[in-house]
Amino acid sequence: MQEDIRKLRMDIENYAIKRDVGVARIAAMQKELRGTISQVDSFISSRDRKGLLMAGADRALRELASIFKDDPIEGPLQEASMSVWARMQFED
Repeated sequence: MQEDIRKLRMDIENYAIKRDVGVARIAAMQKELRGTISQVDSFISSRDRKGLLMAGADRALRELASIFKDDPIEGPLQEASMSVWARMQFED
């Protein structure tokens, strides 16, 4: 996309395209590029955030399991932990 913008600028400078038409095209292309970059950033930060949340949840569930090891609550806690883990994996 940046290469297309650069070529369009060269065409404007070489008078292959009218200046007003070229400037309008460049503005539209730059707006589209900024929108795409914003969407990619949003997607990446969302994935990074989810990864951090999953790592924290994993650590918390492991700590709970080690605290209640050999305790009567260990079985139900294990089942609840698996349910929480499954639910977190499928959330957006």
